[in-house]
Amino acid sequence: MDSTMSNMETSESGISNSSTSNPCINNTGKIGVVTVTYNSGTVLSAFLESMARQSYGDFLLYAVDNASKDKSVAQLKAWGDVRLRVIANAENVGFAEGNNQGIRAALAEGCEYVLFLNNDVEFEEETFASLVSEIRRLQCDMVAPKIYFEDRVRIWSAGGGFNRMKGYLGYHVGEGEIDTGQFEETRRVEHSPACCILLRSEVFASIGLMDPKYFVYWDDADFSFRAKRAGLTMYYTPKARIFHKVSALTGGSTSTFTVRYNARGHVYFMLKNLGILRCLFYLPSWELRLLYKLLSGAINRSGFMIRQRAFIEGIGVWRSPALAGWGPMARVKKEEKDAVRSAGRR
Repeated sequence: MDSTMSNMETSESGISNSSTSNPCINNTGKIGVVTVTYNSGTVLSAFLESMARQSYGDFLLYAVDNASKDKSVAQLKAWGDVRLRVIANAENVGFAEGNNQGIRAALAEGCEYVLFLNNDVEFEEETFASLVSEIRRLQCDMVAPKIYFEDRVRIWSAGGGFNRMKGYLGYHVGEGEIDTGQFEETRRVEHSPACCILLRSEVFASIGLMDPKYFVYWDDADFSFRAKRAGLTMYYTPKARIFHKVSALTGGSTSTFTVRYNARGHVYFMLKNLGILRCLFYLPSWELRLLYKLLSGAINRSGFMIRQRAFIEGIGVWRSPALAGWGPMARVKKEEKDAVRSAGRR
């Protein structure tokens, strides 16, 4: 896998405004913002505008491009901000491994925090500042904001968890609800989508990076599950808000691509994390629910067959050799270890 990384020179207007607007940026910690692009040209302008507006200026943006066919890389480079790092892959390595490339780069540059952030989002100027303030106030390992659909009225996620009866299927609290103030309480959660999560850099010392065998989807659920199992803490806070163009870059939630990789990832997740004995219950239950959906008309025959093929693919992913470079700290490069350890809990 070949990739190139460029440290962009800033334009005259580059960081002068945002980097001086927050007087506390020198003692609250540098954020390594990690975003993965793939034919993201339609959403990048709004994303970069949100980045430029941040009152919290102590961040670096690691944009990992997965061999886009459009002008995503050119758009990124045209932003002209000294805080931008573009990692251009010669091939599509997937969302999980793309995130890992950004995480490694952020740790190597000594970032105290890493922010997983989709680029099909927009956000307010105090978003970064609010997330850092909350992770420090709560003394937690990870913090996630309130996430809206693009209409800025309906909630997509106010934190989340795992449904044990459905094979630890990840769910979003409040999904589809109109926001009337019902989720204004900060609380501990098991899971939140990696659309936007701020993490302390020490998290990666405990549980490693994202599992690249997922390629896309379920990588964040797996990460949250491993964090929970390791005793790490994640909180949801309503004090930060983002607005998500859900599945804008993958064809929508019912596209063949989305359905296939969601089903495949779930099967792999269960086999990897729940063990064979428990999967003697969970995998037949998964198939029975799928059959019920077909018979009830919730999905058609085509959708049923996509999921059936994905079921077999998920088993194949589980049986395939592990990919190196993402697991516990012993498998992270020495310079990344040192970067994590030196960051400290601030």
